[in-house]
Amino acid sequence: MQVPPFSLTEQLDALGEQLDAAVLQVLRSGQYIGGGVIAAFEQAFAKAVGTPHAVGCNSGTDALILALRGLGIGPGDEVITCSFSFFATAEAISAVGATPVFVDVEESSYLINLEQLEAAITPATKVLLPVHLFGRPVDMEQVCAIAERHRLKVVEDCAQASGASWAGRPVGSWGDVGCFSFFPTKNLGGAGDGGAVTCRDDALAQRMRELAVHGMPRRYLHTELGYNSRLDAIQAAVLNVKLPHLERWIELRRSIAARYRSQLDTANTIHLPEAGPDGHSWNQFVVRVPACSPAPACNQSCTPSSDSASFGLPEACCRDWLKQQLQEAGVTTIIYYPIPIHRQPAYAHLGYAPGSLPVTERLCAEVLSLPIFPELSSVQQQQVIEVLQNLCGAAASRATAAVAA
Repeated sequence: MQVPPFSLTEQLDALGEQLDAAVLQVLRSGQYIGGGVIAAFEQAFAKAVGTPHAVGCNSGTDALILALRGLGIGPGDEVITCSFSFFATAEAISAVGATPVFVDVEESSYLINLEQLEAAITPATKVLLPVHLFGRPVDMEQVCAIAERHRLKVVEDCAQASGASWAGRPVGSWGDVGCFSFFPTKNLGGAGDGGAVTCRDDALAQRMRELAVHGMPRRYLHTELGYNSRLDAIQAAVLNVKLPHLERWIELRRSIAARYRSQLDTANTIHLPEAGPDGHSWNQFVVRVPACSPAPACNQSCTPSSDSASFGLPEACCRDWLKQQLQEAGVTTIIYYPIPIHRQPAYAHLGYAPGSLPVTERLCAEVLSLPIFPELSSVQQQQVIEVLQNLCGAAASRATAAVAA
């Protein structure tokens, strides 16, 4: 049996008739931009997040750009974030003319190191941009306390964390702005690109809404340069059908994560992710495969990946070997992320040398995401567990033999 890392087939089978009807209604209405379908989704999503406002936009990337522009961030400003994230986190900062400042992450949680975050604040710092990575929420009480001490704004990157919460309060409701992605693989995914910003401030919500339509407060009046970044009605229709199921889907994800954590006996060959806080939404289940020492635990021909060799990162040979073995056994995995943002060629001008963010760089050589989605069957879950146990047991035996020799 092939086990995919993610699948929409079962979800579409279950919701197909509702989705077909919702999309067909939009098509027959002739109103594909704006209108009641989008307004209904924005209201429902704002309620789910716990904010007065939600503004739909074209993507999670645009959500970040709208948030930063809405807060007046631009050239000469610094925004502190982490490098262990998708490229768009930093790309949005650069897109408004500001400078991303990267700090390391915590090895145990994969999340931004808040002590380093505060230490990185300078007079040029204007925004703290924590990333709720893989569905695990950052400690937003601490982030907001730091921001208050230094009179800074907070933009939450919630792209991978729809439905997650910290201390019982949804992500996206803590900072000045929450930024969401509805890319199809997210906990709440559309049928293409889509995103939203959430906030409590009326004036800020209005400014972001205007920026998303060419800086236009009313038809053909343009008060500033904006963007063409609207959530289209078909995407909103799909999201309206899916949103009521989000909480149940996240509970299923949590159940799968709990099973992986309780049943995976990996003989210390891999490190499982922490259980995390109750509000973890498990968009990904990411294990770590430490580099072999003192002898290869995978096989004698194990070599570093090309990414590791090219970008001065720690060797990823064991992770890459395990990924290949899992694939051959029918279990497809994904690497999030093989190259940290600060080591990408696009950011070479910032001068981050190899080893400047050691935890981030080590994680990029070790992380591997196992299959997880709400409809992942018990049989598929068991296949992942058994294949991984067998591979890790064999690898551990080889390592022991190599050390003894």
